[in-house]
Amino acid sequence: MSSLSLTPLASLRVSQYQIPKFNFFPNTSIQHRPLLIYHGCFRNPSASAIESHLQSTGVVEPHWRYTMYSTSHFHSTAHEVLCITSGRARLCFGGEENTRRVETVVEKGDVIIVPAGVAHRLLEYLDDGFLMVGSYPVGKTWDMCYGKADEEAKVAKIADLRWFERDPIYGDNGPALHD
Repeated sequence: MSSLSLTPLASLRVSQYQIPKFNFFPNTSIQHRPLLIYHGCFRNPSASAIESHLQSTGVVEPHWRYTMYSTSHFHSTAHEVLCITSGRARLCFGGEENTRRVETVVEKGDVIIVPAGVAHRLLEYLDDGFLMVGSYPVGKTWDMCYGKADEEAKVAKIADLRWFERDPIYGDNGPALHD
């Protein structure tokens, strides 16, 4: 493991959400793996330190540094791990018209584990400089789906995706390993 400071598991606050299918957004209905938010997981993180930590854990590979798209989208080819490196923002999961959506504020140090199929989008920046490191399981690539009827073949393949055998942040023991 890298030397990046992590909140001890015993002190980590984790939110988890099951979000039902809504229109053509499958959300958590296929694999029944929850959307997870590790609040304050990283202490004073930098993008490069988070990327080094993720590489040393060996579960996911960092692919990009960016914000979040303001259009609801999901991925059908990989689960996604989003590590907030700076700023604060209000995000929506599940589709903005879904009455069972999750709207939450995330901030520097938080980690979001987004199961394949869960719609997500940026609602608003709460301060300047919101930035994330986006990562995907080793060997997987990500696609973009927008909840359209012609994406059903892609959605069907979500059932075959493997879940994490190790927690992307904590390794052999962590919230992603427990239902």
